Amino acid sequence: MTTRVVHSDEDAAKLCRFIAGRGAYPQTVTITKGQLRRNRQNRLSQRWYADIARQRGDSSHAEVRAECKRQFGVPILLAENEAFAVSWHGVMDRLTYEQQVASIRAFDLPVTRLMTVKQMTSFMEEMQRHWCGIGFHLTDPDALRYEEEFS
Repeated sequence: MTTRVVHSDEDAAKLCRFIAGRGAYPQTVTITKGQLRRNRQNRLSQRWYADIARQRGDSSHAEVRAECKRQFGVPILLAENEAFAVSWHGVMDRLTYEQQVASIRAFDLPVTRLMTVKQMTSFMEEMQRHWCGIGFHLTDPDALRYEEEFS
């Protein structure tokens, strides 16, 4: 799978040349409005998975990551990403919630990787609302920025 971010008419023309240059048809192209999530968002979400796992004490980073992807990320993508929704409904709907979480973890299914900046922001807001609402402490984004600046 190839991903390109198009910022200008010139970028759009390059994308058209890229598609035509592949020569193998048929091809399926999916266009999503927005830019893919930012590295800063990714780093913070990874820190939050670790924060949650540490405070729960009975779950690994990978388990928490899969749970959060299923609980908060899948609903966002089902509502906003048609290609994801078709794939999800074709395979994952038959599984229980627990089996879905296990599959996301075992196969490293892309959820947040597919998100735009706006979608990732929604994902993280939902994570924060849920986990802080039940008494968990998550790394403050400003503290993480400060930590990264001086490390």
